[in-house]
Amino acid sequence: MKPLYVIKIGGNVIDNSENLHYFLNDFASLDGYKILIHGGGKIATDLSHTMGIEPKMVDGRRITDIETLRVVTMVYAGLINKNIVAQLQRFSCNAIGLTGADANLIRAARRPVKDIDYGFVGDLNPYSVDSQKLAALLETAVVPVFSAITHDGEGQLLNTNADTIASSIAVAMSGLYKTSLVYCFEKKGVLRDVNSDESVIREISSSEFAGLKADNVIAGGMLPKLENAFKAINSGVSEVYIGKSDELPYLNEQSFGTRLFE
Repeated sequence: MKPLYVIKIGGNVIDNSENLHYFLNDFASLDGYKILIHGGGKIATDLSHTMGIEPKMVDGRRITDIETLRVVTMVYAGLINKNIVAQLQRFSCNAIGLTGADANLIRAARRPVKDIDYGFVGDLNPYSVDSQKLAALLETAVVPVFSAITHDGEGQLLNTNADTIASSIAVAMSGLYKTSLVYCFEKKGVLRDVNSDESVIREISSSEFAGLKADNVIAGGMLPKLENAFKAINSGVSEVYIGKSDELPYLNEQSFGTRLFE
């Protein structure tokens, strides 16, 4: 199988133009098949304030009413996505900016209302990503760049978590490529000591993860990240990396962040 990197960048990269510039240069230099997924950072929140729309959050999750959906679509699928694509073209990386609606590549379902109505938020299932169509794009030497906007097939756009999109794409493509899922964020990797950036755990197997969780070495916000990562590995993804965006050039040297594997 040919190798494929599915790489997700967070708001900490997008919000800093210098960080984004260097990351995209490194991403463009990465050999082989690759897909980039990005979130929105603070720009959508700032624009909402400018337009007099008060952002609504519950437990760190954005409530996407119709006005907010318009804002995040403009920002995620428009401003941020096209800025990233333009910069990648500058670095001789032939990128194409996409939402899930384009070519019906990612179809989501609106999240059901339970205790909280999240509004126009999309959830994905194992059949959401059209892997064959996405592979056809990759085989034409085009690099897909996905924003965190999907659709429901009935004409409705939906705001969808970028981490979830990255994981779903990686799982879907793992039947066609040797797929590595890479999460780039502000830390150097999974830390043994949260107060020391130098305490990176370089490799964690699924059995080691159980022990680290039992010993409370991995807890808090990192716990769901790793649980979702191992779900992806159990669903066919070869490996998952979690590391700092400015260390992406070390990915092929196996010294980037933390590598998770079966």
